[in-house]
Amino acid sequence: MNASLKRWKNSKDNENMTSEVRVGDVPVQPFRSMEEAIAYVLNDGHVISGSAIAINPEKVMLAKEDQELRTAIERATLRYADGIGVVRTIRRKGIENIRIPGCELWQALMHRSARFSTPVMLLGARPEINEKVVSSLRALGVNVVYACDGYSLNENELFKALRETQPRIVSVAMGSPKQEKLIHRMQEAYPIAFYQGVGGSFDVYAGVVKRAPNWACRLHIEWLYRLLSQPRRILRQRNLVKYLLADMRGKL
Repeated sequence: MNASLKRWKNSKDNENMTSEVRVGDVPVQPFRSMEEAIAYVLNDGHVISGSAIAINPEKVMLAKEDQELRTAIERATLRYADGIGVVRTIRRKGIENIRIPGCELWQALMHRSARFSTPVMLLGARPEINEKVVSSLRALGVNVVYACDGYSLNENELFKALRETQPRIVSVAMGSPKQEKLIHRMQEAYPIAFYQGVGGSFDVYAGVVKRAPNWACRLHIEWLYRLLSQPRRILRQRNLVKYLLADMRGKL
């Protein structure tokens, strides 16, 4: 099988790997394993064009009110369940799936990209965090062609850098929904990359923020651990309550 035919076959296999299911107004692709999700994006060195958006209960509820966020979600190539509430809603629809933590998916993609020297762009976080992440990834062989922290970012310069460095994977660590909206604008200017919003993954990777301990992960209460660690998140939990009520009433 020649290279071009193999790439086409891989892309068709990826298209057929999962069937979307709607959670509220949001289409989500259920995956049975992390490897399945990784292969959807990066298979034998071939990177799909498009974007990935982690879907959690908060985002499902925000999408009801925020047209720009809803458009960004609908345009995504990969919408994966990064919230146990979403996973359980999908399971109640009779579809087996697992939670795909965005931080773990991002790290796995970075490691796999090093095998193929895939050009990578890193955006977001504080300057010192961004620098530390770039340094660590380059030490692993990741081909970081451009990086900019979230405080120095200028969109005109960013769009120029996209055209000049031609990354195939762009990671944006700015929190939701800001990162999704920026990704939407970048895709319009440079559509041939794969974009992933990674939230606080750079902080975790740099060791500045700790992920929830294993016991919290096993019990699927990372959200509670983060709330107790960062009480200012309490206002964001209103959407979680709204989601749970809607799910209990069968409206998702």
